[in-house]
Amino acid sequence: MVGVLQCVVLDCPEPRVLAAFYQSVLGGEVDRPDRRWGLDDEWSTLHTDSIVLGFQRVAEYVAPQWPDPRRPQQFHLDVGVEDLGVAKTEVLRSGATLLDDSHEVWWVFADPAGHPFCLVRE
Repeated sequence: MVGVLQCVVLDCPEPRVLAAFYQSVLGGEVDRPDRRWGLDDEWSTLHTDSIVLGFQRVAEYVAPQWPDPRRPQQFHLDVGVEDLGVAKTEVLRSGATLLDDSHEVWWVFADPAGHPFCLVRE
């Protein structure tokens, strides 16, 4: 083992906005003080029970376009949920955009910065 995962970092145009969006989806605490990094307009975090997400400002951010390989998603988050319909309503209310709800057990959304993520029925 080389190290321990500290956090998963997503590029975006507005770090605190995206941190607040994922807080509405996953719970947790936005911008909890942490000795590993500072917090400012360029960097925001979300500490959940299972992971820390980091959000870093990119001045000329270009959102992925799922499923267009010319602007790939690079990675995405799967969020386990009990009820896809209830979860869909909540993420849309929080600012997500529906990309694909044609599958029986998972639906694809984009966060406010355009990153695809899936709601997956547990």
